Formats: sequence, structure tokens, C-alpha cells
Amino acid sequence: MSSLFARHRAVIPDWVALYYRDPIEITHGEGRHVWDADGRRYLDFFGGILTTMTAHALPEVTKAVAEQAGRIIHSSTLYLNRPMVELAERIAGLSGIPDARVFFTTSGTEANDTALLLATAYRRSNQILAMRNSYHGRSFSTVGITGNRAWSPTGLSPLQTLYVHGGVRTRGPFAQYTDERFVEACVADLEDLLGHTREVAALIAEPIQGVGGFTSPPDGLYAAFRRVLDRHGILWIADEVQTGWGRTGEHFWGWQAHGQAGPPDVLTFAKGIGNGMSVGGVVARAEIMNCLDANSISTFGGSPVTMAAGLANLSYLLEHDLQGNARRVGGLLIERVRAACAGVPEVREVRGRGLMIGIELTEPDTERANPDAAAAILEAAREGGLLIGKGGGHDTSTLRIAPPLSLTVSEAEEGAAILEQALRTL
Repeated sequence: MSSLFARHRAVIPDWVALYYRDPIEITHGEGRHVWDADGRRYLDFFGGILTTMTAHALPEVTKAVAEQAGRIIHSSTLYLNRPMVELAERIAGLSGIPDARVFFTTSGTEANDTALLLATAYRRSNQILAMRNSYHGRSFSTVGITGNRAWSPTGLSPLQTLYVHGGVRTRGPFAQYTDERFVEACVADLEDLLGHTREVAALIAEPIQGVGGFTSPPDGLYAAFRRVLDRHGILWIADEVQTGWGRTGEHFWGWQAHGQAGPPDVLTFAKGIGNGMSVGGVVARAEIMNCLDANSISTFGGSPVTMAAGLANLSYLLEHDLQGNARRVGGLLIERVRAACAGVPEVREVRGRGLMIGIELTEPDTERANPDAAAAILEAAREGGLLIGKGGGHDTSTLRIAPPLSLTVSEAEEGAAILEQALRTL
């Protein structure tokens, strides 16, 4: 055991997970690569859990951070903040939400927590619809709407949560249906559920479930849900913490795969926009955002330094068409991953969009989750010089691949080759 590992275990809670039998300390990064304390270089296909969205040590972002830190680091939302206003203007315009207002937080958990506060206050109801297998954060309220038991340490909650079918296409009672029939069945389930409840505040849903293993419903499911929700006056919260900013390649936001529904009432974001800086936020129509009748501020949300990072990062992403790169290189990568997985009996499914790819592992010839295989491949990939993640609603048996959006074709090929070798170790 390394000295730092021992010190970590002595002062950090047991429930703060570490990857690998021999955890690594990442000391620096550049582009799509990082280095550990022993000087070993790795191709990074997880980006700090989808957070290093553009590249490690991106010069445009580090320059903006350094220049802003040289002027002022902190002021709070009690004072006018030019970088915060400028970034809010850009995000409001990109969100698709009319008359949008933007509130910045420090994380995705806090963003979802704020969205729940807004929805319950606006609707005067503490009932929330959430998707099975979902994950929305680690705070008391967001744990209470998380449908993934591996990430829900308590059943206590200030909210009454009702879970809806549809977030996982290839498991559950509707898995054998066609896409059209699947959507119809999920909508019927939602209708039936609403027939047995009082006023519901909102449905919160990830367009692609992140921690749940990069699972998603057929395109159009949330449009079909939206028609039901609108009849009941129920808000739709799109959790874009992992899917936003063009990662899926085909769309800038994950909700746009269900675009016939129009934009959500509330949109939450975090992770990639700060490229490693602590930035999260909520976008909502003015009437929803302004419904709170008590004072509120944010001490650290919208800080000048993180807003400068967000502005520089968003500008780089748009100017270099990283969404298009995610579509092109992501399409190549998923085909290479599928080829690498061919003939591996533990691989149940390869799925994903853009640079958001999942490999679900089961015990051969069964539907039983195989977390041991996932752990073994994670270790083997690391030994080969590739960092990936894992997750899933079935005992973390899905490998998660989500490189920075500036990934090159040669890096995609290299990563797929390392992954293929790791898969063969099974």
C-alpha cells in the first residue's frame, strides 16, 4: 500500500470509492492524456467522470482562469459579476428555453437539488416522478429521487418519489417489445401511475442515464411522456449533467433526441462546462425560476474564476465544433469497441452515442450482472495505459467510456486496441 493510500484511508470516509486495487495519484495532464505519480502516461477515456470535456490543460481555459484569478477570485452573487452574466446569457440562448433564467451552482448535485426546490415550490407539491435506474446526486434530496440502489444509501427523503419505466431499453418487462410498443407501454404505465396520485410536481429524467450505465430509451419517449405531463400541469426537468454540451454527437442537449416535445421546463447542467472547474447550474422559464418568495444567494456558485473558465471552455467547444467531432470520432470508436467485444461471451451489449459508450457485462449465457468481469477489465485496461470508468444499475457491471470531446481518430484507435487486449484477459 502506498503512503498516500494509507493516509487517504486514515482520514477519508470508507464510502468514498477509489478505482483499482492499487489506486493511482494523477499528477498532471495534457490533451487526452494524464500522468500518475510514478510518471506513467495514460490515455484518459473517462475525463474525471465526464468532466474534463474538452482537454486536459487546455491553454484557452488555463489562461482565462489565471487572468481572472489575477484580478479577483471571489465576490459572491451579492455583487454584479460580469463573467457570470456573460455565461448566463450564452447558456440561456443555447438552452432552447424561452425567457430563460440561469442560476449557477457548484455541482450537478446542487443543480438538481435547486431544480427540485423550484419545481416543488412552483407546483406546491413534494411528489416527484423519477426514472428507474436513475442517478441525480449525493445530497439528501437527490438521493431520495435516485432509482439506482447502489447509489442510494437511505430510504429517508423529504420527497415522495414515484418511479417510472423507460430509462433502460433492454431490461425489464417491456424489453422484448418494438421501440414503438415500448414507448406505448411506458406511457400507459405513466398514465396508470398518475391515476393513483395527488398533484405531482415534476418528472426528472436523464436523457441518457450516466451512472446507470449509459442506458437510454428509444428516441421520442420523453416527447410522449411530455404530452401526458402537460395535461396534468407537471413540469419536465431534463438532467443534462452528463449528456449536455454536444457529448452525444447528434445533439447539443440530450433532450433534443426527444425534440418533438420542445425544450424542458427546467434543465440542469454541470460537469463538462467547467472543464474541471466546479460549475453547475439550472435553466428555467422566468415564471418558474422566479417563483421563490424568500431570499437566496450563492456564495460560491457563479464565482468569477469558474465563470471565466466556463466562458473560455464553451467558446472553444463551439468554435472547434467538438459536437461534430464527438459524432464523427464517437461513431468510429463505438464501431471499434463493438468489433473488440465480438466473441467475448461476457459482453451483453455495447451501447451509446457520440463519445458516451457503455459495455454491459454479464455472466456468460445469462442475464446476471458480472461486476467481477468489469473490475478485471478496468484493471487490465489501466495496465495497458487506458483509464475508463464503470457503472450500471446491476452492481457496476457496465464499463463507461467517455473521453474528452477533442479525441482524435488515432487516439480512438489506440484506446480501442488497448480495450480489446483488456477484454481478452477474461
